[in-house]
Amino acid sequence: MSRPQVFNAFDEHMIADLDAAFTHLSQDPQVRVIVLAGEGKHFSGGADLQWVQRASEATQDWNLSDARRFSEMLHRIATCPKPTVARVQGAALGGGVGLICACGMAVAADNASFAVSEAKFGILPSVIGTYLVNAVGKRQARYLALPTTRIDANSALRMGMVQRVAPLEALDTEVNRVVTDLVVGGPQAHIEIKHLMDQLSVALVSDQMRELTASTIARVRGSDEAREGFAAFLAKRPATWIAQ
Repeated sequence: MSRPQVFNAFDEHMIADLDAAFTHLSQDPQVRVIVLAGEGKHFSGGADLQWVQRASEATQDWNLSDARRFSEMLHRIATCPKPTVARVQGAALGGGVGLICACGMAVAADNASFAVSEAKFGILPSVIGTYLVNAVGKRQARYLALPTTRIDANSALRMGMVQRVAPLEALDTEVNRVVTDLVVGGPQAHIEIKHLMDQLSVALVSDQMRELTASTIARVRGSDEAREGFAAFLAKRPATWIAQ
């Protein structure tokens, strides 16, 4: 994201750009991992206030179409078949938190702060709500959204909103460590993991879920990628998908 003059706040144009970027990168077989970053001091200030002002004066139909475009963009990120990593520094506010939660994982600088701030403006974190609840759980999501509590990076780590925290000057090094760990895994395995996890929830393991998980591993174990992965391990060599 490259609007540092407004702390990478997003409007309809940035939403369209992000949607297009993730669509393109998802389909590129040369891309193994996608890192979502914000230029400048802050990851994202959330919604551009001029965009919000336009929305407040627009028709219901315009607002519905606009909200659907935002929703589709977040869905595009969340369902991306590639591993996605949010690189977070400075402030992440409102929809910026939604972007982080839509990514598969996040690495934050120790100066990062997070706030689900919509209630301050008389609105609610509706479109990002599902991703927020999936990332931190319902009780913590309420704690963030109702009093608009701003939390620091270590609190976000404890909640599960981010997975690693590093000093600001070492943020890129830490992100690169995560990327290096990710590219060791098979690209098709990553697709299968993300697809399966999307179908699972924190609940009683039903007969349907047991059958889904058993049939999935039975199918994947017979794949070319799995055969190569086991062969590489036994031969003590890198698998073919790891760049030399």
